[in-house]
Order: sequence, then C-alpha cells, then structure tokens
Amino acid sequence: MNQKELKELIEFIIEKDIAEFEFERGDMKLRLKRSCAEPHLDARFFAAPASQAVAAPAAAGAPAAAAATPAPSTAAAPASASVETAEEAGLHIIRSPIVGTFYESASPGAPPFVKAGDTVAVGQVLCIIEAMKLMNEIESDFTGELVTRYVSNAQPVEYGQPLFALRSP
Repeated sequence: MNQKELKELIEFIIEKDIAEFEFERGDMKLRLKRSCAEPHLDARFFAAPASQAVAAPAAAGAPAAAAATPAPSTAAAPASASVETAEEAGLHIIRSPIVGTFYESASPGAPPFVKAGDTVAVGQVLCIIEAMKLMNEIESDFTGELVTRYVSNAQPVEYGQPLFALRSP
C-alpha cells in the first residue's frame, strides 16, 4: 500500500464516519481507529517479521496519524511529573510491557492483586493487562513496598507507561 492509497483510505474513512477499520494483505496489517469526540486516526503498520510499529504518514488536510508517543494531555502532565519525582526519590518504576487495558484484579469484584503499602516480591503478580483478548499477568521485577499505582482499573495503557512505584525494603 502506497501513500496515495493510504490517503484515499483515510479520506474515505472520514467521509463515511467509520470509527474503526482493519485491513490485512500478506504480512502487512493496517488498523485505523478514530475517536468520535475529536477527529483522530490511529494508523499503524504491522509487518510479521518486524517487531516495531511504524506510524503511517498523515495526509494533508486529514487528521494527524498517531505517532508512537501519544499527544500530551492535561491529565498526563501531572502523572509524568510525579513519575519523575518518584524516580528522583529513588523509587523503582514498573512500566507496562505492552499496550492494552489495565485490570487490578483477576475478575470484577475480586480484591486487587496489590494495593499501596503492600510488600511485593519478585515474580508476584501486580496486575493484568488485556491485549487482543489475552489476559497478560504483569509480575514484579523488584522487591519492595508498593508506594503508588499510577493507573485506574479498566484504563487503557500504552507501552512503557508507568504502572507502579516501589520503594526498596
């Protein structure tokens, strides 16, 4: 798929007000997703042999394609500042290894895996991140006291986004 075809596809999706679109051809997979609140397309190419996503080029006059880093928001600014403060204070930050949806417990109504003040051991399950209908248990890579949880239950998370801050024992 070349840039002209991609531009035509994006314009078609905007014109028909399509919220989400997936396309596969050979080892290339294209997924476009746009929010109804504000015109925004999330366009990324995924090739089977490659392990990194490459952002699709934005068409002139069309909404910008999402890059690997999300646009800064007012809610993200205080969180990033608190992460920087935590790192300066010598806390260990556990980050999301994948993109998905954060869950604090194994099932709705169950107690969370961990809460602030708990002592966490290496290998202990901290949360679950659902990605592509798979529930991925996220384990601690550090032993210490859980000081902060940066995300809410059922919140979408990005790769590398801070999840927890731990203090050494």
